[in-house]
Amino acid sequence: MGSIDIVEEKPISMCELKSKILDIKKRDKELNFRSNKVKEYLDLFVDITEKEYAEMKKKIEELGISRLKERHIVKILDIMPQDIDSLKSLFAGESVSIKQEDLIKVLNIIK
Repeated sequence: MGSIDIVEEKPISMCELKSKILDIKKRDKELNFRSNKVKEYLDLFVDITEKEYAEMKKKIEELGISRLKERHIVKILDIMPQDIDSLKSLFAGESVSIKQEDLIKVLNIIK
C-alpha cells in the first residue's frame, strides 16, 4: 500500500466551501447526498458574502497579531463570536495566548 504525502495544508472557510459547492453543482448539474447535506448546512449557517469575508479577513490580518495564524482567523470568521468569552473559547484547545485589547479589536471588526 502506498503512502500519502501531504504537500500543502490550508484551512478553508465555510464561505469559501459554499462557493466551491455551488461551482461543483454548476459543473455536475446535481450534487450527491453528502454534498447536498453540506450545502443545506452552509445555507443555514453562512450569512456573509465572499466579499465581506475577504474584507474582514484582511482587516484581522492587518492588526498584526503575531500568534494569530490563518487557521485561527478562518475559525473566528466561521463562528463569528459576539462577545469576548465566545472568542476566548475558540482558543481553549490551542496553546495561543492573545492580549485582551487584541481580542477586542478582533470583535470590533466582526461587529
